[in-house]
Amino acid sequence: MKLDTKAMRHLTAEDWRVLTAVEIGSKNHEVIPTPLIESIAKLRGGASRVHKSISALAKVGLIARLKEAKYDGYRLTYGGVDYLALHTYASRKQVYSVGNRIGVGKESDILVVADEQGTQRVLKIHRLGRISFRTVKANRDYLRKRQGGSWMYLSRLAAEKEFAFMQALRDEGFPVPEPIAQNRHTVLMQFVDAFPLRQISEVPNPAALYADLISLILRLAQHGLIHGDFNEFNILIKEERENSEPSTKGKEVERTAEEKEKFTVTPILIDFPQMVSMDHQNAEMYFDRDVNCVKRFFERRFHFVSTQPGPFFKDAKNTVGKNGFKRLDAAVEASGFSKKALKDLEAAIREQQAERGEQVSSGEEYDAASTDEDEDDDGQDNGEGDMGADEPDTSRSDQEADTPRIDLKSLSISNET
Repeated sequence: MKLDTKAMRHLTAEDWRVLTAVEIGSKNHEVIPTPLIESIAKLRGGASRVHKSISALAKVGLIARLKEAKYDGYRLTYGGVDYLALHTYASRKQVYSVGNRIGVGKESDILVVADEQGTQRVLKIHRLGRISFRTVKANRDYLRKRQGGSWMYLSRLAAEKEFAFMQALRDEGFPVPEPIAQNRHTVLMQFVDAFPLRQISEVPNPAALYADLISLILRLAQHGLIHGDFNEFNILIKEERENSEPSTKGKEVERTAEEKEKFTVTPILIDFPQMVSMDHQNAEMYFDRDVNCVKRFFERRFHFVSTQPGPFFKDAKNTVGKNGFKRLDAAVEASGFSKKALKDLEAAIREQQAERGEQVSSGEEYDAASTDEDEDDDGQDNGEGDMGADEPDTSRSDQEADTPRIDLKSLSISNET
C-alpha cells in the first residue's frame, strides 16, 4: 500500500489516543471490540467521543470494520501502524517530512524522508505477511498463539532483526547504511546515494567488483553470518570520483579527461531480515545460493566468469570466529532476539519467497498493486476513504533505490497524545 500522510495533520490528540488504544487491543485481538477500545482510550468525552474518533480514523483507512464479525469491533490496518510509527519519529524529531517511494515489494516499502534540517534519510516499512493475513475471520479473533499469526508481529520482528543486524554489521565496519532508529515495523536509516547493481550496465573492472562481493560473502561467514538474499537487488553500487594527484615535480602534465578523473565503485549491502547463522540447518544451501547468484549475474550482465572455483561452504565454515572475528550471529541472539522469534520470522519469509518464486516460474510479471492490502476485501467497511488504493508499479522491485525527484511534504504532526 502507498503511504499517504495528508490525513495526519487533521488528526486530533483524541484520535491518536484512540488509534493507540486499537493498537494495544491488537496484542490479543485481531478485531478489537468497541467497548474495549473505549476502556483503553479513557477519553473525557466518554463513549460518544471515542465513537467520533473511530469514525474519523475509519474514514481515512487507519482502522477497518469486518462486516461478518460477530460483534462490533475494528482492526488496525497497515495505514494505522504506519501513522503510529511516523508519529513517534516526528515526536522524537527524527522525521519531519516524507517524500517519494523509491522501492516497493512484497515484504517492504522504501521511502525517502527528511529531518527538520532537510537531511534526507530512508524509511523502510516492513509489510511481511500482508498477503497471508488478509482474510481474517471473526472466529480467529483471539490469537492464543499470536506470535505465529499476526502480521503486525511478523513485520515488527523483521524490522527489529534488520535493525539489530545493521547495527552489528556497521560496528564491524561492513558497508551498510547507518541505522538511525527502529519503531514498530519500520527502520530509519541513512540515505545512500547509490544505484542497485541490477541497474548497472557496465563497471570499470568487473573482476575487481566480483572479488569485492565474494570477499563480502566470506567476511560475513567469518562473523558467523550468511546474507541469504545476496543478489543484484540487495547490493547498491556507490560511485566515487577520484581526482588524480598533481605532478610531484611541479610541472603540469597533460592528461586526458579519463586520466584526470577516475571512478571507483563501492558495494553497499542492504536488506537483512532473512540473514541466518552459519550454524543454521540449511546454512550450506543459503551460502551456495548467495555465491551462485553473484556468479550468474556477472556472467549474464558483464560476461565475466571467474577462473577460481568456489568459494565453498566447507572452507568458509572453518573460518567462523577465527583470528579474532566476532560472531555476530551469537551477538544478535544475545541482544534479546529469541530463537522462537527467529523461527517465526524465518517461516514467514520462506512463505513469501515461495510465493514470489511460484510467480516467477509461472511467467507472471510482478505487479506491486497485487501486494497492496485491499481494505475492502473480506467484507471490510472502512468508511468513505481508502488509503489502501495504489497504482500498479511493475517497474520497481523491493529495495530498488533509484534516486528520483524528491518531493518532501511536511508531516505537521502534533506532539500531543
